[in-house]
This record gives sequence, structure tokens and C-alpha cells, in this order.
Amino acid sequence: MTIEKNKVVSLTYTLRDGGALGDVVEVADEKNALVFLYGTGMMLPSFEKKLTDKQAGSDFSFLLKAEEAYGEQNPEAIVEFDKKIFEVDGQMDPQMVVGKPVMMRDEQDHTMRAVILAISEDKVKLDFNPPMAGKDLHFTGKILTVRDASAEEISHGHVHGLGGHQH
Repeated sequence: MTIEKNKVVSLTYTLRDGGALGDVVEVADEKNALVFLYGTGMMLPSFEKKLTDKQAGSDFSFLLKAEEAYGEQNPEAIVEFDKKIFEVDGQMDPQMVVGKPVMMRDEQDHTMRAVILAISEDKVKLDFNPPMAGKDLHFTGKILTVRDASAEEISHGHVHGLGGHQH
């Protein structure tokens, strides 16, 4: 069976930053395989495109340029806030450390992840770019299984059961 729309795919991968010899960023092994419903928009479209028509047992190795993955760094996604919004009883939250991620909410109560870039006397500078923005991503791995998605999985837009969502 080949990978195509509405197939459940299970695979292992090693993700490297920049190229085949780059630093390892993430690993999904057989015990913690990536399991997803192909063609539902849950994965990067360019990632899925590179897997199209592969079968269980197939190895893969490919590079996604930054513009194919999470895009380039957006300077407008770096924002300074008044330091007081991070204070509790006039004291800076001790969890606020440069380089650490922080969760924020926008006006519509959507959660957003940012990384603390700097803390000055009166400002906190946060970067809301995706962590992998501006980076080329190199994937190597193996397709473990490919199966038909159930009608329920297709209607819900995600995998159920082992490796997927539990209802």
C-alpha cells in the first residue's frame, strides 16, 4: 500500500538542522514513531509531498529548505512588552529567563509560544517565530506502516488508537 490521501502512516525519523551533517534536533524511533493521517494538513505540506507514493519498508532522506518548512524568520514576530506584565507583586516571575520558552495569550485567548530574547530594566523582548523558522530541515527515516484510515478517522481528521488520538 502506498502513501496517499487518507492513509494512516507510521514512520521513524531523525531531524537535523541545516543538512545531513547538522545537529540532531529530534528523533522518532520505533517505540515513539510518528503516526499521522496523510493529507489532512496536520503535517508540513512539503514533508508530506516528499513521502507521497512511498510504501512500508521504504527508507527516506530529504532536505526541506526553510521556505518549504516554517519559513524565514519574521522580524515583526519579535516584540517588546512592558516588564510589569510579567511581574507578580512587583517582582519578576523567576521562571522568566533569557532563552526559555513562555506561553502567552492574544486578545482572542489563543495560546502562543514565544522565546525570551532579552530582559531589560523595563522591557521583555519575545520572539514569536516558530522555533524552526529560518532553518533548513533534513529528515532521514523509514516508513513502518501504511494503512487505510477508518471512516471515523477521516471524519475527525486524525488517527485513532495506537499512536493516535484516544476518545
